[in-house]
Amino acid sequence: MSLNDTPSASRLHIMLVGKRNSGKSSLLNAIVGQQTAIVSALPGTTTDPVGKPIEIHGLGPCVITDTAGIDDTGDVGNLRVERTLQALHKADIAILVVDHADTLFIKEWQQKLRGKQMVVALNKSDLMRDADRQAKAIYAATALPTVTTSAIDGKGIDQLRKVLLQLSPKHREPPLTEGWAEEGNLVMLIMPQDREAPMGRLILPQQQAIRELLEKHCTIVACQPEELGSTLKRLNSPPDLIITDTQALRLVKPLVPKESRLTTFSILFAARKGDIDYFRKSAKVMDSLTEHSHILIAEACSHAPVGEDIGRVKIPRLLRQKAGEQLNIHIVAGNDFPDDLSPYDLVIHCGACMFNRTQMLARVEQAKSQNVPMTNYGVAVTHLLSI
Repeated sequence: MSLNDTPSASRLHIMLVGKRNSGKSSLLNAIVGQQTAIVSALPGTTTDPVGKPIEIHGLGPCVITDTAGIDDTGDVGNLRVERTLQALHKADIAILVVDHADTLFIKEWQQKLRGKQMVVALNKSDLMRDADRQAKAIYAATALPTVTTSAIDGKGIDQLRKVLLQLSPKHREPPLTEGWAEEGNLVMLIMPQDREAPMGRLILPQQQAIRELLEKHCTIVACQPEELGSTLKRLNSPPDLIITDTQALRLVKPLVPKESRLTTFSILFAARKGDIDYFRKSAKVMDSLTEHSHILIAEACSHAPVGEDIGRVKIPRLLRQKAGEQLNIHIVAGNDFPDDLSPYDLVIHCGACMFNRTQMLARVEQAKSQNVPMTNYGVAVTHLLSI
């Protein structure tokens, strides 16, 4: 991925949801203008969420995702439905696809997806004689925007795009360095290039910080933690801001000039993706942990850890130094985030650079609703090191 590519986590996520054979896959192909999803009259053709990155005029970079039919049955069918429900956590807008005015079904999903922007696509309108009347009935019963669509003759596709534009949140994610870097600042980035970094590439937080700072016409100086002291000596003035990788925080902090502000990539992502105030408040729970406490450490992405991974090794070490060696720590990755968080005294989440804001906030709200404190890597390490 180049610096000009828009990562999936920063795109608008639009998801099609509906029963089997309601025409979701055909509608996806019609919206994106190409054969992205497999279309078949056989029920259950779509088995896993299928996403297509696309640019839509007015909406900008998007990911439109087709999902398995939510009326699927059997053991395998239930797994498909579960994956659909997991995928919906990241949806900024849901397109509920129906092929008739099934108002009971629509109301059920309106309740399940409450809080999300929704539009109803009354699909296969080319096979209906009274599509407009059915659309009015759906709107009267649900007050949801309803568009009659047909993937065969293209009816309603432009109108559906217009509705998506109306429903699109105007500010999906705040700028990464908002409130930290101003135009023309001198900014130093501390970027350890460890074995887990992609070969020949910078990790996503580093890429996004560099791109945003360049757009602010900032002067950027980058180095690894070991070169911080020598790099500072080569500068004519102290940096206005220093952004460090969390795992280098202990090494970096003593060398930071008093004139410079200091933060971490993870803290910046905590504010961009999640609820920074809740994370700060929740971090104080670490002061009262005991060996009998239970901690959940959650990573947004699945990866094979190499060396002293921050989530699997370094944070657990700091926690046990504070609370005791027998502290109970459970680590999950990717979609393996438990529905029931009540067994845990604290959740510590990664920076979620691979999640969109909607998906991360869904996890935050899940923790809040179960009265479980949640913080993130950067905030947790800062608190544990008393920085």
